[in-house]
Amino acid sequence: MTTPFSPLAISAAKTIAQYHIAPEASPHGQHAVEVPQAEHRIQLVNHWRIPRGSRVLEIGCGQGTLTAVLAEAVGPDGHVDAVDPGSPDYGAPWTLGQAQAHLSAGPVGGRIAWHNAEPEAFLAGRDGGDKWDFVVLGHCIWYFAAPEVLTSLLVALRGRAGTLLIAEYALTATEKAAVPHVLASMARAFLEAHNEASEANIRCLLSPGVITDLAQESGWHLDSEAIVVPGEALQDGSWETGSVKSKSFLEEITKHVDDTAVQSLLRSSRDAVTRAVVALHENDVRTMDVWVARFR
Repeated sequence: MTTPFSPLAISAAKTIAQYHIAPEASPHGQHAVEVPQAEHRIQLVNHWRIPRGSRVLEIGCGQGTLTAVLAEAVGPDGHVDAVDPGSPDYGAPWTLGQAQAHLSAGPVGGRIAWHNAEPEAFLAGRDGGDKWDFVVLGHCIWYFAAPEVLTSLLVALRGRAGTLLIAEYALTATEKAAVPHVLASMARAFLEAHNEASEANIRCLLSPGVITDLAQESGWHLDSEAIVVPGEALQDGSWETGSVKSKSFLEEITKHVDDTAVQSLLRSSRDAVTRAVVALHENDVRTMDVWVARFR
């Protein structure tokens, strides 16, 4: 039975970070990376207003960065079904299988069930009467191969959960230092659109407006939305920007794109990222704004 919503304290991030796998030689260093990740996801969960005792279906759980926060939020009487199609052997420095197994062996492990499956196949294989209070898509939509994948999934989820919760990058930068992240994400998405075999973390860049339109076309109605400005310690923007600035990005352009006009556009997009970083005058790149929404 669910209880009235009570927000998680941001300070809980330090505890949640300890749930994740870390090398024995330097656990504090690795957990220091996990703390801002947990802080960010606590903000998302608090915007979503998930009560304790809730039954949650998480799509695209990966190594469980958000899963751990969801498990903390629902409490000992709640449950999280975490679904991801990625191979258990995928990932570094730890695979999905290793990271998930470590969480299962920890304090919130009993609240989590991992499912290695395509989301729609998972739903089809469950009893039609199997339902959840909430279904969560947190920072996973850009991994999809095409908009049609999202539409098909949203249609399949109708009637299986009372509330749809989404968080994805907003393509806006409240902080100037996040502008390079916006530009880098668009450059990466345009490149991957020319690589049918792409396994990059940005394959289908959809804006909040497009996601909302697809959700509403699938029978979901926007209940509320907000913008979260990630903290300075969240490194996602720096990672993506570094990827586009790298020499390997130029090599990928040559490998995957034949059209010289498109090649020039992509090289120019990379130059725009580089110049945006220079304009920060040695300040660190920030992570762009995040859009958080509830649909019913």
